[in-house]
Amino acid sequence: MRYRYSTEENGALVKKALVYTQDEHGINFADVDSEALGIVQRLKGAGYDTYIVGGAVRDLILGKKPKDFDIVSEASPARIKKIFRNSRIIGRRFRLVHVYFGPRIFEVSTFRSLRDGPTSNTFGTIEEDVLRRDFTMNALFYDPGQQIVVDYVGGMKDIRQKLVRPIIPLQTIFMDDPVRMIRAVKYAAITGFSLPLTLKWKIKKQSPLLDDISPSRRTEEIFKIIHSPCVARVVAALDSMGLYQYLQPCAARLMREQTGFRERYLRSMAALNKEDFKGLSGEALGALINDYLEDVTDWEQGIAENYKTTFAAARTFLLPMNSPRFELGHAVRRFFAAHGITIKKSHLMERPPPARENAEARSDAAEPRKQRRRRRRRKGKDGLGDSG
Repeated sequence: MRYRYSTEENGALVKKALVYTQDEHGINFADVDSEALGIVQRLKGAGYDTYIVGGAVRDLILGKKPKDFDIVSEASPARIKKIFRNSRIIGRRFRLVHVYFGPRIFEVSTFRSLRDGPTSNTFGTIEEDVLRRDFTMNALFYDPGQQIVVDYVGGMKDIRQKLVRPIIPLQTIFMDDPVRMIRAVKYAAITGFSLPLTLKWKIKKQSPLLDDISPSRRTEEIFKIIHSPCVARVVAALDSMGLYQYLQPCAARLMREQTGFRERYLRSMAALNKEDFKGLSGEALGALINDYLEDVTDWEQGIAENYKTTFAAARTFLLPMNSPRFELGHAVRRFFAAHGITIKKSHLMERPPPARENAEARSDAAEPRKQRRRRRRRKGKDGLGDSG
């Protein structure tokens, strides 16, 4: 094991971080995404200290192959954009860069400072950046070129002890950002790590802070959950900690009141992690609504009216989530398709005729076609069809 030092104002060297070699951290280099590796190499080649960071490093250490790779660098967003033509700067307060490789997106951020506290939106150093991250296991920096892991906060030790430990003091971590409560429980469920009793107590005490979170942020967290590994385990853990009610209050209430619904709902969540899950549009969102729709859909209605009623019920059930209309539409149509009913665009566009016209249409339908045409011709000749 090596150490990383920094120099104090008086010139003294101070040990700042532990540096783990490949033999010590055990990351399989073959599991590192080649495009993420290329981004790191190009930024380092341009003279900027750059690392893979966050959940990807945690998963690599645990022997898992990450789906997403986040990258952090000392390069400013403008410099990153200049180096990668296939990129776009996003964000209003704190700007970061999305680098595109076909449909894949890699998020590259710049080190943040602590000048304005843990939620600072100003650029800084790696030593400052690590202290504004949420939990130690997500605050490890991996240099794939040297194959080293740099650890400023004891994250490697916590991973080995299977512990979710916050970096920011408990007095402020959830006051600064209540969503961290959801993430703490989610990380514990995904990794099988434990939450310290003090952290559990703080979450239960401060969970009402989640009431003030915007619908857009709740929507973002829900989508992260339903696209994560161990979805059912995450939902069950959030529900047991009293947090799921802030993401999906209707579902949480039904899980409390109906044992059967809880079992069906968690079974639908578990199906999202099966090999036959294709990730088609509306498929993941459907897991949130299908069990509820089975209980409330009125199959006696006409197709068009039934679709509209069911769509409205699904949207209300998902509140306060801002479900994208296009995605929700796909989810509801998939629900109908599972019952052998294909929803066509013509069904969605049609309007029910006025009562009188509807009665005439039913009467017409009962007549033979030739007789119906003769009656209509006589009606035209007699002038009965004029409005006067």
